[in-house]
Amino acid sequence: MKLLTIDDSRTIRRVISGIGAMLGYEVLEAENGDVGLRVLAEQHDEIGLVLLDWNMPGMNGLEVLKKAKADARFAHIPVMMVTTEGEKDYIIKSIQAGAIHYQTKPFSQEEMAARIMEAMGMGGV
Repeated sequence: MKLLTIDDSRTIRRVISGIGAMLGYEVLEAENGDVGLRVLAEQHDEIGLVLLDWNMPGMNGLEVLKKAKADARFAHIPVMMVTTEGEKDYIIKSIQAGAIHYQTKPFSQEEMAARIMEAMGMGGV
């Protein structure tokens, strides 16, 4: 199984890629929602989790989440929001749209590893 991180921050994508690799996952990276949806369309059979930023140019994370959940090919793939937006309203909107986890930035390596493991059905660390 692969992870897909969709974030306009190269630094955050690299950090998540490192944590995913530490957990034994190959991590695919997309710098925006359009690229992320393209990667999902091409590799949905191999992706086990999407880590999605909220604030990105073009399509925001909530729009990407809604499009992903509306597509039968990959509606079943769990999505975790990874964002600086910590207000309750953002969390509620994300969960209502189909996200299974919500991680605010900044985060520690341990926090993110635990969240990824939970989202992949392996419990916490």
